[in-house]
Amino acid sequence: MLLGRLVTSFALSRFVLAQDGGITGPTTSVSAAGYSCDSSQCKLPDCNCASTSPPGGLNPSDVPQFIVFSADDAVQSYTIDSVNQFLAHRKNPNNCQPKITYFTSLNYTNYTLVTDWFVAGNEIADHTMTHVSLPSSEEINGTLIALNTLAGIPLASIQGFRTPFLNYTGDTLRLLASLKLLYDSSATSSIPVTETGTDAYWPYTLDYGLANNCLNIPGVCKGEPKIPGFWEIPMYAFFDNLGIAGPHLMDPWMDTANGASAVNDSATLEYMKNTFTAHYNGNRQPVGLYTHPIHLSTTYPGSTASTSTIDMINEFLDWAQEQSNVWIVSNEQLLAWVRNPVPVTQLDSVAALKCAVPEVDSSLKICNGIPQNEAGLLDRCPFPDFPFYTCYGCPQETPSPGNPNPPQQVVSGQQLRARLPTNCSTAFWDPIGAKCLCNSSACAFHDISQPIGPNGVNLTGSTASAVPLLPHLTRSSLTVPQSAWRRPGCLHCRRCRCTFGALGIIYR
Repeated sequence: MLLGRLVTSFALSRFVLAQDGGITGPTTSVSAAGYSCDSSQCKLPDCNCASTSPPGGLNPSDVPQFIVFSADDAVQSYTIDSVNQFLAHRKNPNNCQPKITYFTSLNYTNYTLVTDWFVAGNEIADHTMTHVSLPSSEEINGTLIALNTLAGIPLASIQGFRTPFLNYTGDTLRLLASLKLLYDSSATSSIPVTETGTDAYWPYTLDYGLANNCLNIPGVCKGEPKIPGFWEIPMYAFFDNLGIAGPHLMDPWMDTANGASAVNDSATLEYMKNTFTAHYNGNRQPVGLYTHPIHLSTTYPGSTASTSTIDMINEFLDWAQEQSNVWIVSNEQLLAWVRNPVPVTQLDSVAALKCAVPEVDSSLKICNGIPQNEAGLLDRCPFPDFPFYTCYGCPQETPSPGNPNPPQQVVSGQQLRARLPTNCSTAFWDPIGAKCLCNSSACAFHDISQPIGPNGVNLTGSTASAVPLLPHLTRSSLTVPQSAWRRPGCLHCRRCRCTFGALGIIYR
């Protein structure tokens, strides 16, 4: 009863989604959801009911605790530092470096870093071309096209979407499905797992409609939108001592905790640990670290990133990795496990959690997303607003929603660079020679993950010395001019700090 009164109160006054992806209270309720799913008909791997219980009927003690790490907005070299300071020195229980999802918007994105990041095994996802809410099909589809043509990301590998400002409708979800995307991750889980009416559902399909955001998003819930086989991966909030009245979603370390007037890293660490523990000791719904990496970059021009906050986040991850069966993963990896769930004793069978390294001769000169191979081969595209590099030839004009694939510039004495074909992996495609080095899976990748034993061996993650990344690239050669970051109208602000960022590269 108390939960019902709280939800009703917040529904009337405090559920509004903040522009940066924050929330201030519940975004759904059981009555508003009106959700009903026939579990006898809805079966994995292509249908899953919205449920707080682990998929596949597994006991929570047999389920890995996933920490989903994602980043939003433009991809630039500043994020190399931002992401590395949290993940480059970490290993999952199978000795693989963690992978993350980057929801990529294209203004200010450096395409060669997208290529490198993808080839390193991370997930690239769609965040619109120009970072607009309620995006059109041109904004979403244009991102797919430009990432394919200029970063060499196979269209089949771009599976996910997050809408800017977390602002969407039921029609947005239908549009994503029509563009053959597999999942959305814009809906919010806004009620603690310790509450009876929690909306912290494991990822689920929309065969029976959406069950999140029923109080603030039009055209959803009560059975809508019905999109068979299309997945929603909720964004799981942290909660401070105020409980349901104290949620924290994106960049939670920038929020004040417990109704205080100033940010307190110690208070943030406490509620992050408490929320993790509630998930871990309950049904082990994923925990989410959703970031705008620019906030935490110490090398972005004019950065005000707090060393104390950076240390606090690392302390949280150090502590979390000391617990058994904790994995830092991308949305892609999470969804692969959810669709085919196995107990922790069988995680060796989950290909998505392994670390398969492309076997390419390091002496070959090929522009393929591997630093030692592509050194000296990148094309610099000197557009005044945001210059970028690419392996795939500079376009004649900046890609836009109306023209996401402009004709390639013809450089005197050189041939056009060839786009990635559907039958070749990015790491093995030579866009200059227009040839694939390997078409067979037998010669393509080598798995370097270590076994996970049922006797408890290798059930916790670890930290080690960070590996230097991208030795052939310098910030001066790959970043946009400082003046470009400060152009009026180029970014939205949160507490006078820009919120679009860049993703770094994590090599396995």
